[in-house]
Parts: sequence; C-alpha cells; structure tokens
Amino acid sequence: MELLIARNPDADSSLPFLIRVPAGREDLVFRTKDTWPRTNALFCYPVPLAEWPAEPDLVETVPLTACTRRGAAIDVVADRTRESRSQIVFTRARGREMVFWQSPRTRKQARPAVSTPTARAAGLATMEIVVDAHERYAYKFANQQVTTTKRALPCGDYGVEAEGKLLAVVERKSLDDLVSSVMNGKLRFALGELAAVPRAAVVVEDRYSRIFTLAHQRPSVVADGIAELQVRYPEVPIVFCETRKLAEEWTYRYLAAALIWTAEQPG
Repeated sequence: MELLIARNPDADSSLPFLIRVPAGREDLVFRTKDTWPRTNALFCYPVPLAEWPAEPDLVETVPLTACTRRGAAIDVVADRTRESRSQIVFTRARGREMVFWQSPRTRKQARPAVSTPTARAAGLATMEIVVDAHERYAYKFANQQVTTTKRALPCGDYGVEAEGKLLAVVERKSLDDLVSSVMNGKLRFALGELAAVPRAAVVVEDRYSRIFTLAHQRPSVVADGIAELQVRYPEVPIVFCETRKLAEEWTYRYLAAALIWTAEQPG
C-alpha cells in the first residue's frame, strides 16, 4: 500500500496538493495544503477519484503498513521511523461535513458528534466527589451539581464516600498511560487495589480501536493484556469513552449511580 502525494494541477486552487489514500475498495482523493500534518491539522477537500491526474506530478510516495477505516476516521500508518502515524477524520463543523488530516503532534482528540447532557443523575440533587491529591489536570465536573474535595485516596483518582467509607472509585487513564501500565505490570497491581473497593472502574479517554494502531507496542500483546486483566478482575471494568469529555461524564454518572444504589439498599 502507498499514500500518493502529488501537486494539484489546478493552479487556482488554494490547496496545492492532492493525496490519494488506499482506503477500501476504491481509493479516496483529497485536495490539501501540505504533504503531512506536521504543525497543524490539515483541512482536506474530497474530490472524485477521476480528478486524480493520469500522469500525476508526484511529490512523494509513502509506503504504508496500515490504512484502515474505523468509523469516522482512517488510521494511516507509514512504513518509516519518523512521521509514521496520522489520521484522516470525518467530522462536522459549522453545520457541514468536513475532513481533517492530523498526526499525534497536531491532533485534538477526534470527537464524536455528541454533546454531553447537563441534567443531573436521576435521583440525585448534588454530590461531593473526592479527587486524589496526586491527580493532575483533574476533571472539574463544571456542568453538574458537584463539589470536589482534593485529598489522598487509597486507590483511584475520583471517589465518593458515605459515613466516612469509600463507596466507589474511578481510575482515569489516557491511552498512553493505559498501554504503559499494561506492559510494565502496574495496572495489575492497581486493579488489585481497586477490587477491594465496593465499586470501582477504570475509564480510558480514548477508543478501544486505537490500540490496534499502536506503533511502538504490539497491539495484540496490549489487547491480550487488557483481556487477561478483565478476566482476572471482572469486578473492575475497563471502559473506553473516546474522549476526555465523555470520560468525565461517564465518571460522574458512575459515581452518582454508586451513591444512589448504596442509599437504596436495606439496612
């Protein structure tokens, strides 16, 4: 597989390059501003395959190890050591369909076309969430009726208490942090601690499919490691929530549900 980059023969276009992406049964062609998303995500304008020149003025031919469409994105992995990973994202902006080409350096998390609700959890007027003192860039829960207290938790990053007892906790992970902790064994010990709490979960600020685009770790090894830990600790789910915003919303709903469930139990 190859990603082809050619000069746009339309001299009047503000997008001087064409890229040809081998994504599925028929290649996709886009006009774009540069040959790789190095400093900014690149806007891509889709054009018919017929617009690809019969004799293209090729700027670069990039061998690929993978080019796979997953939902609203195409993961493009180049067969080279630098500038190897990128993603072509189909999204909506200002009320219309748009396409952007981004790399790990430039990308803002590809966000699904959803907005999180501001309604509070059913049956709960307000709640206090304990944020671990070591948590950097903590969730603020700004859209919910929540107060936060920062102090050391025995495990996890966010928790709720009743009568001085820890009822539920959530451990937050970025994808990089998840992969690292799976590979070095730290997640196994963390799940052992979380399993001692009545309710506990791990929330990941990314999609599960992103595991299979990893360049510096074998995706199958990471996936097998996560699966083995879920079998070993079934009481501590690992939940993939696509984005930080959705992970924050899930954390709020989970902790609120734990409070409500505990309050409803007899005795």
